[in-house]
Amino acid sequence: MSPEERRERHLLVVDDDNRIRNLLKEFLARAGFRVTTAADAAQADRLSATLDFDLMVLDVMMPGEDGFSFTRRIRAKGGEAGRTPILILTARDGAGDRIEGLTHGADDYLAKPFEPQELLLRVEAILRRTGAKPAGPRELSLGRCAFEPERGALTRDGAPIRLTEAEVALLRRLARVAHEPVDRLELARDTVDATGRAVDVQVTRLRRKIEPDPKNPRYLQTVRGIGYRLAPD
Repeated sequence: MSPEERRERHLLVVDDDNRIRNLLKEFLARAGFRVTTAADAAQADRLSATLDFDLMVLDVMMPGEDGFSFTRRIRAKGGEAGRTPILILTARDGAGDRIEGLTHGADDYLAKPFEPQELLLRVEAILRRTGAKPAGPRELSLGRCAFEPERGALTRDGAPIRLTEAEVALLRRLARVAHEPVDRLELARDTVDATGRAVDVQVTRLRRKIEPDPKNPRYLQTVRGIGYRLAPD
């Protein structure tokens, strides 16, 4: 793959071993990929809800849900998320384990320890086979403001506006289904308050940053009886 092609691909590395996770991120980032990491399946779930990934590099032996179960669950989702390519990493080298991983829907299997160059070649081979995902909008226009979901960057007239991590996650979630309402309690699942009050606070703060008139929102709308909707130009 060319350096330009690698820069367009976003990888998710899921491994509970902090040292291995950081080494993989550093190696793949040096190769030119955009790389995000997760320590377990639960964190990978949260990231996948707000970001689109071109490939997951997934460890099998993790606390909580293991890699085989997570792969099976991802495939059961269907849609773009369910088709995300998965490269399984594991210290178990038996043929039965390789077959199990592929049976659950993994695209390839690499046993630990492995040479980093082999990992890179396998990642590139999977990406060539699967092709690029349809690209979503790189930037959403919100009047004088613009939001870039991949970077999590909000600007007004080209000047950056500071966002908290929670605000970025909320905007990304709404941007994924722009112009469609999202249930308030669904948005609240990854907050500290499952009642939705934390989401309401984040929406209020975002309106102050985005809307010309926060009391009469044009872009971050309330959908009565459901939740909220992002309505870019």
